[in-house]
Amino acid sequence: MEDKRILYVSSEVVPYLAENEVSLMSYDVPKMINDQGGQIRIFMPRYGNINERRHQLHEVIRLSGMNLVVNDVDMPLIIKVASIPKERIQVYFIDNDEYFKRKSTFTDEEGVLYPDNDERAIFFAKGVVETVKKLNWVPDIIHVHGWLASMLPVYMKHFYKHEALFSDTKIVTSVYNSGFEGLLDKEAIEKIKFDGVPAESLAPLAEPNYQNWMQVAIAHSDGIIVGSEDLDGGLTKIIASSGKPFLPFTPKEAFAEAYTSFYKQML
Repeated sequence: MEDKRILYVSSEVVPYLAENEVSLMSYDVPKMINDQGGQIRIFMPRYGNINERRHQLHEVIRLSGMNLVVNDVDMPLIIKVASIPKERIQVYFIDNDEYFKRKSTFTDEEGVLYPDNDERAIFFAKGVVETVKKLNWVPDIIHVHGWLASMLPVYMKHFYKHEALFSDTKIVTSVYNSGFEGLLDKEAIEKIKFDGVPAESLAPLAEPNYQNWMQVAIAHSDGIIVGSEDLDGGLTKIIASSGKPFLPFTPKEAFAEAYTSFYKQML
């Protein structure tokens, strides 16, 4: 993968958040490609529970200052950056006081989903693409991890479909069991349709549960990676019936070769 450009877009990445299936793979896979001589960038949200001082985050003024429209409301975009120690890997953080200042990731202290998680996902997807445009950095592959990042394939295929910068970019989505219980905002489908995404592309979001949210992401991706060993049966069926190239679950000790081969298949 030498000199190939891969953009990693994840809802969670270690060492900035606790270790879990998504956050670990969102570190291990970019490190593997970096070690192979590939060019990588990582994007994640700047949640309020990330210690900016300890991780030495700093704002990138030239990339900040843009407003993104979410459900007809202007929301300021702030970009911060940090480097993973010893790895020479830069991580870009999408920030906004309204969406990401609160001191936990997806739920409140009682474990209740934040009511605006759908808007946070829309803002994150747009923020990533707009920042990559400003960087003028053309990824060969965008690899998406985690449900909060999973609106990116939808926006790439519709809202940004005329962007020449991404005309040859392929989108790979890893699908995990790490989802959410319950439903996102029932109006999520209307908020995404506001950005010109056709209703038929979003039909499963009439009931915005985790499986349906990921079904829409899968439908808009070019390739799928099964990220959990015992992936939920419903998600397994959706992947199998999608007609997309997919990589079955690969244990950590064997993932490097499998992921590299899958990337090459996508290019």
